[in-house]
Formats: sequence, C-alpha cells, structure tokens
Amino acid sequence: MKILLTGAAGFIGAHCALRLLRDGHRVVGVDNFNDYYDPALKEARVEWVREQAGDFPLLRLDLADASATAEVFAEVQPDAVIHLAAQAGVRHSLSHPRAYTRSNIEAFLNILEGCRANPVEHLLYASSSSVYGANQHTPYSVHHPVDHPLSLYAATKKANEAMAHAYSHLFGIPCTGLRFFTVYGPWGRPDMSPVQFARAISTGQPLQLFNHGQHQRDFTYIDDIVEGLVRLLDHPPSPDSAWDRDRPDPASSMAPWRLLNIGGQSPVELLEYVATLEKHLGQKAQVQLRPLQPGDVLSTCADAGELQQLTGFSPRIGLDEGIARFVEWFRAYYHPDASARSGAVSPGQIALTR
Repeated sequence: MKILLTGAAGFIGAHCALRLLRDGHRVVGVDNFNDYYDPALKEARVEWVREQAGDFPLLRLDLADASATAEVFAEVQPDAVIHLAAQAGVRHSLSHPRAYTRSNIEAFLNILEGCRANPVEHLLYASSSSVYGANQHTPYSVHHPVDHPLSLYAATKKANEAMAHAYSHLFGIPCTGLRFFTVYGPWGRPDMSPVQFARAISTGQPLQLFNHGQHQRDFTYIDDIVEGLVRLLDHPPSPDSAWDRDRPDPASSMAPWRLLNIGGQSPVELLEYVATLEKHLGQKAQVQLRPLQPGDVLSTCADAGELQQLTGFSPRIGLDEGIARFVEWFRAYYHPDASARSGAVSPGQIALTR
C-alpha cells in the first residue's frame, strides 16, 4: 500500500514508519519538526529509520496549512492514511492552548478534507486514553461515554473522534480512531515520564511523583502499539447494521467509523514503575511525593477486547522487558549521565499520558 504517515518523525510515527517499510509498504512521511521538544531527537529518529529500513520521502510541512496539505494529498494519492501528528502533552495544554486547536483541530480538518478529495481505503488516526477524563469506571471501554474531558488536549482528541464521524457519515470515509494508552519505549519523547524519570534517577536529582505516586497507568510498549496499528490497516470499518439510533453505541455507527482502545491492559502504579526503572538503571531514586495536579487522570486501564477480536492482537511485552529495552536505548542516546542532550523540561511538565 502507499501510506501517508503524519508525525513520521515522532515517537510512535518513527516506529510505525520502520515497521511499514520493513513490511514492504510505500511510505510518504509528513512532519513539521516543531520545537515542542528538541528537534534533534526527531532528526535522529528519522536517521535511525533510514539506517534500518532504507530511505523514504519525508515532507516537512505544517498540516494546519490547508493548501499545502491539499497539495500533498493530490500528489501522493495515498491508499491509506495513518495520522499520528498532533500537539501532545496534557500539562502543556494548560499554558499553550492555541497550539492544540491549531495542530489537533485545524490540521485534522485538513486531513479529513484530503481524504474527502482523494478517497482512501482507510484513515487511522490517533486518539488518546485521556478522552475518558472524569470517567472512573475501569477498565475503560470504547462503549463508555466520554463527555467530561479534564484537559484541552483530551478535548481536542474527543473532537477529532466527532469530526471523523461527521466526515465518515457525509462522505463515506472509513475511519478508525485509536485510543492509545501510555506508550513508552526507545526514542520516546523527552517530556514523557520514562525519559524524565530515568534522567532524574541517573543524575541523582529529585523525582517528583504527583498524587503521592498512586497514579496507575496502563503502560504499553511501543512495539505492541505498532503491531496493533499495522494489523488494522487491512480492516477498514463498515457501517454497523445493528447500530440503534434509540440506544446509540458510542464506539460504532451507521457510518464506516469506529473507535478502538489499544493498551497493555495491565495497569501499574507509578511507585512500581519507578522501582522497575531503578532496577534496570542500577540506581535508587530520590522520590518526592506531591499532591494531584489539575488535569491528571487517576488511573487508566484499557479494555482492548474489540481490537483483539478483530485482529488477533494482544500485547506481548511486559513492563520489566519493556523498561529494560528502554534503558538500553536511553543510555546509548543520552549517555550515562543523562545530560548530553537537550530537551529537558521541568518536573511539573512530565507527561504521564500520550
């Protein structure tokens, strides 16, 4: 397939590009290489992919530019689109809200318009476990309502799901929204907890754990995320003939549209997570326990039964193995003192969700 992959220099995007290229797909990547974190990491990811799987076209543009995005679709004529580009980070959205409406709303509208003008077999796009917001019922199911987001980031992801449904209904675009659950692994973002925690532990700096370390997260190793995503390519949704307007299922529709969770299905408390990092780094953390922060979700756990039933996918990499692989990369990229590269953010900016 010819696949347009947005966010190709991002964490999930780079791993996805590598897998698609190895599987023989023709990949055209798009990324704007913004400076939310050090663009050198994005450049290094792209170099890594090309070293492992060969060269591929990578367009450097802002998807919020409607005319430029339209030109890409007209030129590439993709069979499928995997849209992973977004402004990420829950806490960053508290201080930079307009970056989220531009990157997550305007850019996604341009993607939908591209798929409308140049029909594709399947549009897969990144949503987030953060859409579950104030919902306290776990495991999170795509059949649960998600009407109370706790951050603007989450609200933009919920908006993406609604926008995709409208375009699917009006123009027949087969759309799958994937709610990712706390993805981690090599080449992860420097604002996310694995890099921040590993840097603090390695350099003997205080490690702040909010909610007194009692957060629980459904950590999902990057290879498992990519496996589930790639398996879905050949499974575009069809209209659900059993969908009932009087009792509407939030996860399906009379349109070719659906939502799926993709997560490890084994939530871990942050204190256990830190202990696993300590084990593989060979150093103890200087833990400082802090109160809950605004916008944080207490616990996440995915019900990924629909994805497993559809594709046979189930996560394979447990936390211990995943952290071991992450630490190996972390030491190679950042060096043992974890200070050789830029991109650090304050502890208050650590991202626990995608």
